[in-house]
Amino acid sequence: MLTTPDRNIVRHAHLVSREQRERRMGQRGATVWFTGLSGSGKSTVATRVDQLLTELGVHSFVLDGDNVRHGLCRDLGFSPRDRDENIRRIGEVARLFTLSGVVNLVAFISPYRAHRDRARASQLPGDFIEVFVDAPLAVCEGRDPKGLYRKARAGEIPEFTGISAPYEPPERPELRVDTAAHDADRCALQVVEYLRAQGVLGEREWRVATPG
Repeated sequence: MLTTPDRNIVRHAHLVSREQRERRMGQRGATVWFTGLSGSGKSTVATRVDQLLTELGVHSFVLDGDNVRHGLCRDLGFSPRDRDENIRRIGEVARLFTLSGVVNLVAFISPYRAHRDRARASQLPGDFIEVFVDAPLAVCEGRDPKGLYRKARAGEIPEFTGISAPYEPPERPELRVDTAAHDADRCALQVVEYLRAQGVLGEREWRVATPG
């Protein structure tokens, strides 16, 4: 049961500003929010982006939907109400990562536009970068790396996104990567190149070669 915050709780001011942290790290904090169907490749692309950024000396971290449900959101199910709270919590965590100067890579199905829009609204303009990991349902279901679609079709998993629950694709994402047409490496390079073009990576020399 969610409760209203105590009126005696006040925000504590930091002695180190966001700008100071970013100057020290030589980068800009940002939330890169990967959304797409189960099996579309969100986590695969996000972890590859994380690897590329680390090679470039960028401080980054992946916030993966499954991993978060083992801890922070372990008390939540998959009803619309619980999905709402799941995304609210991770949106708050992502905002804190951004303020700390870290490039955080959020890989969640996050099926509802309103939930993603709320996460965006909690951050400053330019801090939230929505990446639509696009793959048709048939492709995702054909991959079915966790066997979830098979279980959903058999009625073993209720309210499964794309089968018995809706997925609302982004209407105006900052970036779209097509994992049906391109492999994870190429899609990850697209993301890193976008971050470089937006100034998120600072003045680092771009050394990763784009595949032909």
